[in-house]
Amino acid sequence: MGSTLEKRSMAQAEIGIIGGSGMYNMAGIERKRELRITTPFGQPSDAYVIGVLEERRVAFLSRHDRGHRLLPSEINFRANIFGFKKLGVERIISLSAVGSLREDLKPMDMVIPDQFFDRTRGRISTFFGDGLAAHISFAHPFCPTLQEVLKKSCAEARVAVHTGGTYLCMEGPAFSTLAESKAYRAWGMDVIGMTNLQEAKLAREAEICYVTLAMVTDYDCWHPDHDAVTVNQIYEYLQRNAENAHKIVRRAVRLAPKDRSCACGTALAHAIITDRKKISPATRKKVALLVGKYLKSK
Repeated sequence: MGSTLEKRSMAQAEIGIIGGSGMYNMAGIERKRELRITTPFGQPSDAYVIGVLEERRVAFLSRHDRGHRLLPSEINFRANIFGFKKLGVERIISLSAVGSLREDLKPMDMVIPDQFFDRTRGRISTFFGDGLAAHISFAHPFCPTLQEVLKKSCAEARVAVHTGGTYLCMEGPAFSTLAESKAYRAWGMDVIGMTNLQEAKLAREAEICYVTLAMVTDYDCWHPDHDAVTVNQIYEYLQRNAENAHKIVRRAVRLAPKDRSCACGTALAHAIITDRKKISPATRKKVALLVGKYLKSK
């Protein structure tokens, strides 16, 4: 316990917040400062805004940069998550604008999904390789503790929320064709977005708890009224969703337990299968922050 408390006291943040489309800052952060971080995997999307929110140390990152300069496929997901790890973050709350694939998931509703379906192509979603093989368990991609925290936070904020469902992560940047949208509905998918899958995989490899708050902005093109939706309407929903998200996140930060009892913090304990003697010094150094504790005694 002493070493855990020591690490926590050295951490610059304990909870990470990732803002998506329409959410480029986090209201209410006090004593804030900006920090640009260098990682072995390149530069994160933006500077991390570090400070205190609801008496907890937090780090906020704008996924697409505060000027929304980055397409989903251009985001350096590895650098973003590694940067949170360097800051000492143990939990990440990720906010994402999504399209709805169900009639009952209406614009302005919030969804806390419990599954992913991958439709991306060629995105890097692992820290490993270069002579080090590790295979995490990903059957249940979200932290159950954080899911419950978000559910309670939405209830407190009196925001309509749906728990469970599958987030289909597509490549983008173009939206779906009508045929694709209808197929996704036939497959039983619930919401569609372009970013969160890679974050979740990398967070699991970094042994960081991760949860998604999916903010519905529109029905995907399957819906008969889709063509009547204007860009201005979608932008309005983005802004209103962001207002609700600020309320929800503040409550979630306050409600998140100080200690972790979930399995996220030991996700790599049995994931590394490479003979330790075969791992090069360069690779060891590159991912020491992630796996150093598992390699010392081997």
